[in-house]
Amino acid sequence: MNVPSAAAASLQPPLSRNGLPPGVHFIQRDWLSSNQVLLCDSDPQRWAQECAPDQAPHDYTLIDTSYVKHQHTTLALLRHQIGAGRLRRIINTHLHSDHCGGNALLSTTWDCEVLVPRASLEDVNRWDAVALSHAGTGQDCPPFRATGSLQPGDAFVAGGLEWQVHAAPGHDHKSLLFFAPAQGLLVSADALWENGFGILFPALEGESAFDEQDSVLDLIESLRPQRVLPGHGAMFTDVAKALATARSRLKAMRDKPERNARNALKALIKFKILDVEVMTIEHFLRDYARTSVNRAAARQLGQPAEVLLHQALLELHEAGQVRIEGDVFYNREVP
Repeated sequence: MNVPSAAAASLQPPLSRNGLPPGVHFIQRDWLSSNQVLLCDSDPQRWAQECAPDQAPHDYTLIDTSYVKHQHTTLALLRHQIGAGRLRRIINTHLHSDHCGGNALLSTTWDCEVLVPRASLEDVNRWDAVALSHAGTGQDCPPFRATGSLQPGDAFVAGGLEWQVHAAPGHDHKSLLFFAPAQGLLVSADALWENGFGILFPALEGESAFDEQDSVLDLIESLRPQRVLPGHGAMFTDVAKALATARSRLKAMRDKPERNARNALKALIKFKILDVEVMTIEHFLRDYARTSVNRAAARQLGQPAEVLLHQALLELHEAGQVRIEGDVFYNREVP
């Protein structure tokens, strides 16, 4: 997937008023589905004028595809955005369920390429739900086939820009981030958000993760991005502030690794509640306590998973993020 640097030199479209080139579209979602980055792959000499649904059809690349629960919403958003165009390629930063849950539907709808991190390629093509983390987190993801892969050191052209591929271990040791130096744009996935970063899952299993996350933050700082398109939350330009926040949180986790475990339990509960919306507490505690990620977090905290999950659920209720009535809990947004 390497492209010559000479080609990239001609791919420097002007920035639009929202700070993005006209062919780069940031689709902000929520905390159940990851954000998407939609890139128009037309002739760089024409796409600033033509990359719009009411103009001539174009090919597009999509980075990440949301959670399966929202796959049809993702499909509708794309159809609205690209009009008569065609999705020709999906690229995944990593393969957590909230980033690839729409892969199967979208790749079938448009018969498009699917490129995944090289380190995950074998896991995808034999569909190993354990290695892909879906089984361990108790989350769903329809199986799909990858047609190719990307690895650190590669580059690809999309949206009229050359994107460099970098490793982003920490949250997921197989994760990638993409940087377009011509415009200082960084697709950071879950390596950096405006107010932190994703759960350091390897640390829950006793693997090294703090050093890796630290190195990714150093890498991002060295790239000097001007605008970050994160996996969750709004895009942002105050990269120095985001890095300082991330480093402060990482230091707190280094000092007390159980903070990562408690954060993981609460984040996974929130995800599950957004997913199922309504569930009995008994059912939740019985089934969700069995997942390997929650058991690993519980071991670090020295208590049974059921006890910790119940405690976290009550804390979320007190914080107004969950509604509990009798033996049933609800997403607070469910009437």
